[in-house]
Amino acid sequence: MITFPSKQPFVATTIFTKMSQMASDEGALNLAQGFPSFDCSDALQDLVKFYSKGHNQYSPMAGVPGLKISIAAKTESFYGVSLDAHTEVTVVSGATEAIFASIHCCVFPGDEVIMFDPSYDAYDPIVRLAGGIPIHISLKASNGYKIDWDELARHITPKTKAIMVNSPHNPTGSIWDPSDLDAFANVVKGTQILIVSDEVYEHIVFDGASHASVLLHPELRKRSFVCGSFGKTFHVTGWKMGYCLAPPFLTAEFRKLHQWVTFSSATPLQYALAEYLKDPNNYLSLSSFYQKKRDLFASFFVNSRWKILPSHGSFFQCLDYSAITDEKDVDLADRYTKELKVASIPVSVFYETPPEDKILRFCFAKDDAMLEEAGRKLAAL
Repeated sequence: MITFPSKQPFVATTIFTKMSQMASDEGALNLAQGFPSFDCSDALQDLVKFYSKGHNQYSPMAGVPGLKISIAAKTESFYGVSLDAHTEVTVVSGATEAIFASIHCCVFPGDEVIMFDPSYDAYDPIVRLAGGIPIHISLKASNGYKIDWDELARHITPKTKAIMVNSPHNPTGSIWDPSDLDAFANVVKGTQILIVSDEVYEHIVFDGASHASVLLHPELRKRSFVCGSFGKTFHVTGWKMGYCLAPPFLTAEFRKLHQWVTFSSATPLQYALAEYLKDPNNYLSLSSFYQKKRDLFASFFVNSRWKILPSHGSFFQCLDYSAITDEKDVDLADRYTKELKVASIPVSVFYETPPEDKILRFCFAKDDAMLEEAGRKLAAL
């Protein structure tokens, strides 16, 4: 029998795969994994059909020029930030690839990379595979999962190579405001530290707030890889289409790594997205669309024993169940999937050192009928 040591001995199947499979096996409503239960627009599907004729070979490694130009135009329109489409925009096969390439192009063995828990479960393994050392800082539910920038400053050492950030935040739905950008900039100013900013929910921000992208602050922008996703914005998570925005010196290193990962992404999809991005209404309406779903789902818990934690962005709602049971969240998520037929994600799995919080995360990127059925079942507890 052939044997070899695992490069990821402590990594098992992701919680998303586990809970989605359990939801399927149990016939449960899948409010666990973060994907929409509805399809993308007919207009976008028509564009894919149109561009699938004559555009089925390799695209340029950095992306179809028209799509890079559309991304740059959208960035200028939405943020007021001008990018060079050819030297600062790279099309990738999903935001996770963008995060992977960002880390692997700059992190060397022994480098420290700071991240904030609860964090997307890909961050830590990606850093470890690069030989880096993940440094976890825990955020607290009692503080609205806000970053303590003084605490971040205390964790920086001469070995700190990069800081990974995420707003709007998965899994908690917290967001930054302009003061966070200023505080972050003060921490990294005068250092060689790079930033990997996961902004896949950039167009899903609620209650009249604006997305505080690191692109908006010159001190942050000059050292940042900004990772974006068409999957989250246009309800096409299965396409695995994303992009990375970075200054030219970072983009050059990023593309060296990207070319060995996927080289290029699906060509007809790129042409379709390039065309679809030209109409701002295709992404500007997203916040109000998801805010209605957030409010619909949350309305079931107003007079229940569940405590609604604020969701200011993303398509996730966290609920505190401490008034219902003392069970661990991982056990309760399993039990509710089997007994209530409603699948969720236990928030503790996103921590290196799990807290004692009693919180489950639910995805409300689902059709209204599913949200109503799940809401009624959960609120009846």
